[in-house]
Amino acid sequence: MGKFGTVLWDTGGVLLTNGWDHNERKAVFDQFGLSQAERDAFEARHEVENDAWEKGTIDFEQYLSRTLFFEPRPYTLAAVRAAIEDQSILLPDTALPVLQQLHTRGEVVMGQLNNESRELNDMRLARFGLKEYMSVFFCSGYVRLRKPDPAMYRLAIEVLQKPAAEILFIDDREKNVAEARNLGLHAIQYTGSAALRAELQTLGLL
Repeated sequence: MGKFGTVLWDTGGVLLTNGWDHNERKAVFDQFGLSQAERDAFEARHEVENDAWEKGTIDFEQYLSRTLFFEPRPYTLAAVRAAIEDQSILLPDTALPVLQQLHTRGEVVMGQLNNESRELNDMRLARFGLKEYMSVFFCSGYVRLRKPDPAMYRLAIEVLQKPAAEILFIDDREKNVAEARNLGLHAIQYTGSAALRAELQTLGLL
């Protein structure tokens, strides 16, 4: 085994599309025909409630009740939740084949380090079979911390009981990568599967 014994993966923007970012919100709002005023009201409420939802202190139903169903709607909460879940698909240039190749080699422990609500993360792990490849899950909805909070990276280091320099972290957002590097992790900003594969080959992981 080389220098790195653990590889931690972000999910949205690396393996899958984002769970509930602006593109996904627009698609769902279009599906249900929300007016611009309704969208603006939702976005204002989303800014207030999203942190709690992604940290697991409120659940999916509470989040939607506070952001959209605070007044009667001609559609159900269950229908909106299903539409939100349907936004999750493989990223067009997904890193999943790279993850699968690393798993096949069997030389590193792989896990998740991501910001996502508990329910969406559970669904995405199951729908895309990610638990087949990962054995540790530092999801904001489980640990009640969100990147780029340094405490989230410190928690991962402490739980893994590995030196930070032996942990590789892959994320598409520069601010998350920068904070990981500040704490001593080797972090790669994901810009595409070919670039990632080349960098992992340089590091001796592939």
